[in-house]
Order: sequence, then structure tokens, then C-alpha cells
Amino acid sequence: MKLIGSKVILRDFIFDDLEQFKFWNTGNKKWMEFDGPYYPKMTKAELENRITIIKDQIKLNSWSEPRYRLVIAHKESNKFLGTISWYWQSKVTNWKSIGIVICDEKAWGKAIGFDALSLWIDYLFKQDETLARLDLRTWSGNAGMIKLAQKLGFSLEATFRKARVVKGEFYDSIGMGILREEWAELNDIYS
Repeated sequence: MKLIGSKVILRDFIFDDLEQFKFWNTGNKKWMEFDGPYYPKMTKAELENRITIIKDQIKLNSWSEPRYRLVIAHKESNKFLGTISWYWQSKVTNWKSIGIVICDEKAWGKAIGFDALSLWIDYLFKQDETLARLDLRTWSGNAGMIKLAQKLGFSLEATFRKARVVKGEFYDSIGMGILREEWAELNDIYS
């Protein structure tokens, strides 16, 4: 699968991605300071297991429908930049949250996240016509993610004060959301 934007391609993993995926998920990388730094990082064994699962998916061309995770690749070079995903907030009410990781900080601030999330939101709404909303979760220390969500049309829906601890300091947990009709109106689609 490939979703093509102005700056990026969202696509399934390929074997060439695995070395970069391992590199960006080993040690202490800048992106880890912003993407849920209050959660434990993958252990070496967990990372190796994840890579084995991805290898099997590539070999068998075995991907979920709809996709729950895609690689963000540079449009010109097809180089791995990060991943984009969704997960259930509530399966019962068909409530999904989305997430994005752009690993290389040299790619930050260049509208790559905007392009990738725009493609992803379109894909998810088109894949499931019963999907009424999407949201994303972040923390008050991740100003870049909050700004990006606002630029995409997301509204602040929840602030859980002092709910996250990063490096011994309290931060708010932030919930932002967008409704299908809001996305359609902003992007002049689904009419």
C-alpha cells in the first residue's frame, strides 16, 4: 500500500527499513524525549521481536486491513523517516486515536508531519464510513504536536492536569479530536 502526499509516502515496511527502524529505536534519540517519554522504552528483546514480526509481514505480504501502522518515507528518496499509526480508545464505540513518530529531528519543522497526518486521517475516514471521530493524545511538554494538531483542525477536548511525569516534573495530559464532518469541511471532501 502507498499513500502519496506532497512530501512523503505512507507505505508498508520494506526490508530496507529494518536497519533504520532498529537504529531509531535503540539508545536515546531526540524523538524519544517527546513521544510518550513517561512510558518505558522497548527493551532490546522487545525490539528484536517487533523486527521479527515485521520481517514476517514483509515476507508474507501479510498486512492488516485497514492498516494500523505505515512507514513515513521521504517522497523522493523513499527513505524511512518514521511511522504513523492508530489504536483503539474504544472498540465498542469505534473510537480511534492516531499517533506519529518522525525519528530524525532534521526532518522536523518541514511540514512532513502535516503531510503524513493529512494522508493518514483521509485514509482512516475513507476506510470506515462509520468512523465519527479521530483523536490524538499527547502531553503539554510536546508543543510541536499540539501545534500540528491545531493546524490540522483538531480541537482541544481534554486536559488532565499534572497527569504525566517527565524527568521528575509534572505535565498535563492532552486529548485533541476532530470529527468526520469537521475534517470534510476543512478539506472540502466527502460531499
